Amino acid sequence: MLRSISRRTALYGLAALPAAVMLSACSDSSGDTANAQTPAPSTPATPAASAAAAPDAAGTVDMAKVLQPGSLPEKVLGKDDAPVTIVEYASMTCPHCAHFHETTLPTIKTKYIDTGKARLIMREFPFDPRAEAGFMLARCAEDNYFPMIDVLFKQQQNWAAAQNAQDALFQLSKMAGFSQQTFEACLTNQKLLDDVRAVRDRGAKEFKVDSTPTFFINGNVYKGALTVDEMSAIIDGML
Repeated sequence: MLRSISRRTALYGLAALPAAVMLSACSDSSGDTANAQTPAPSTPATPAASAAAAPDAAGTVDMAKVLQPGSLPEKVLGKDDAPVTIVEYASMTCPHCAHFHETTLPTIKTKYIDTGKARLIMREFPFDPRAEAGFMLARCAEDNYFPMIDVLFKQQQNWAAAQNAQDALFQLSKMAGFSQQTFEACLTNQKLLDDVRAVRDRGAKEFKVDSTPTFFINGNVYKGALTVDEMSAIIDGML
């Protein structure tokens, strides 16, 4: 579907799909929800929970190949020499991705990323034009890539399901310093759109990513919105 989208879809095709479709876009096929976990209320970690066994990996991947440069510069949280590397493939319109970024990542960042134990590489895996537009705006925000991602995930219901997604995205983008001109220039940048799609295509073809979020953690594959306890157990077992 992505390759058939016209040149100007990122800006002018934001309303091309029904709003109801946007927030179910966590899988390559509408009926495949096996790997998309249902968001649940977050609960504080307890000593017993943090000592729980790590969830089983869905498979393995050659991490050296995963870490080879792609069509876009990597967006990384953490130090390059961190012993644990987390590569996340996400879609901006996926509610499970938003849940992970709101409830799990802040604690993992404090506990592992900020302390030099882990780093996180974020990669684009958009399933629809609105997700493409969100990622493009984050890329255009340059050094504010992760703050823009955080805002878009926190406000996901307000733009991904909006009737007028273009206006909703512009209102959010203005808070990040975009003008009408820079907003439109970003979303009509064909090379950027092609590069975002290339990141997705590489993930699908080379690493068999078919749902979001998908995590590659030191060569192990995990699918679904991992909780703090689950990701902590995975990382602790690699340190």
